[in-house]
Amino acid sequence: MALPININELLNGKTVEWERIEFREGWNPERTLRTICAFANDFNNWGGGYVVLGIAENNGQPVLPPIGLQLNQFDPIQQELNNICRKILPNYFPIVEPVDFQNKKVLVLWCPGGSNRPYKAPETLGTNSNYHNYIRRYSLTVQPTRDDERELLSMANQIPFDDQVNHNHQLSDIDLSEIKTFLNGINSDLEKEIPILQLSEISRRMNIAEGADEHLLPKNVGLLFFAKEPQKVFPSAKIEIVSFEDEAGSNYTEKIFAGTLHRHLKSALDYLKDIVVKEKIIKEPDKAESKRFFNYPYDALEEALCNAVYHRGYDNDSPIELRIYPSRIDMISFPGPLLPLDNEKMKNFQFDVRKYRNRRIGEFLKELHLTEGRATGIPTIMKALEKNQSPKPVFETDDNRTYFKTTFFPHPLFNLSKYAEIINQKQIDILNYCSFPKSRAEIFKHLKMSNHFKNYDKFLTPLIEKELILRTIPDVPKAPNQKYVISVLGNEILEYLKPDDK
Repeated sequence: MALPININELLNGKTVEWERIEFREGWNPERTLRTICAFANDFNNWGGGYVVLGIAENNGQPVLPPIGLQLNQFDPIQQELNNICRKILPNYFPIVEPVDFQNKKVLVLWCPGGSNRPYKAPETLGTNSNYHNYIRRYSLTVQPTRDDERELLSMANQIPFDDQVNHNHQLSDIDLSEIKTFLNGINSDLEKEIPILQLSEISRRMNIAEGADEHLLPKNVGLLFFAKEPQKVFPSAKIEIVSFEDEAGSNYTEKIFAGTLHRHLKSALDYLKDIVVKEKIIKEPDKAESKRFFNYPYDALEEALCNAVYHRGYDNDSPIELRIYPSRIDMISFPGPLLPLDNEKMKNFQFDVRKYRNRRIGEFLKELHLTEGRATGIPTIMKALEKNQSPKPVFETDDNRTYFKTTFFPHPLFNLSKYAEIINQKQIDILNYCSFPKSRAEIFKHLKMSNHFKNYDKFLTPLIEKELILRTIPDVPKAPNQKYVISVLGNEILEYLKPDDK
């Protein structure tokens, strides 16, 4: 039976981080057993991992094309695998699937985070071998330190909410057509087998249900993504976008996006792209290409909202909120970030997260290309804002980490009134005069003022800091031949201040 993933993307590292995939040229039962145990313990709530047999590795990366396994190797390996996994305490069995990849046969062992951690495995397969816990430390399988072991023990029976069995609902609450659409969207071969499989078999294969055959129950992640009526299961699993006409918030319009998790996320993203994001194109003199700016770069909003959906608590009764004001966008999710994140770290953009609130939601979102790998969200947001020349965001929580708020500010070209209010007439004269590069001496001669530092600091420095005026030699501010020229933003300010535009 096929796996519920896109094999090509998995083996090329597009949907699962390399730290969570271990490639083996051949079969090494002892090493494989320890790695399976480590993935089952899922120490960082990453979602377990994969062991791929038949592909050599070099520094954690696959060596392609694959070497592959011979057909006569598959049955003996799977039989031995079944036997050695009984040595894991408590017993744990990965989901195993032979796969055709680049004209070779490989064996993929999918090892989701287990429901009965901590797990132990023997150090060797010999008699009287010592048993140890194993965890993943980046791309290595290791024995935990004493502190790690204490933490692992404290995690006993603490399964992330999205991976927990939901005892209040039945497998019949899952919509098979939603599963089929999802598998088709990610190009999983499992979609082709749906006509010949029962819902129970498909749910087990996707790890969205658990229990004995006579009492198989859905997991929360299965209900979030595939429930027939998801808001009856999770009423707060929705996104609310409220647009305010003024800062006081007296007049507003509201849009609520509900449905299965990935569907309401996609609908909210479409709304942001089509309604909220605005573009401004500026043609500069003597330049072939125009400059394009957005009030808010879509890539930053997309990544932030996907992260909010990924990391929010679904046992919380508050929806994700986007509050759109004339001067900013506040994106709020509940609860707040996990340790070690706090306001001080977020202020300095130090997002050194190790553990995750949900371990399965991220897997489904990555398969749908709605989010990237672990710890990539904030860098992606910052890169998109920098490319658009937008202000940096502000990240915020409270002392009890009850909420997480990201505030985005519009590009200056979409907030000209703010700039117009803080420049005086002499600075406007400077902007007009510097349509071509001018020296400092020329500027103050034009203003009929002394070329004194006090005047420079009062009139020219604020324009430079606000990027309304640019230095012609930016890397050497005090260069003897330094000159100053109006920026695109400065020109837009002048255009905004024209009497006809008032």
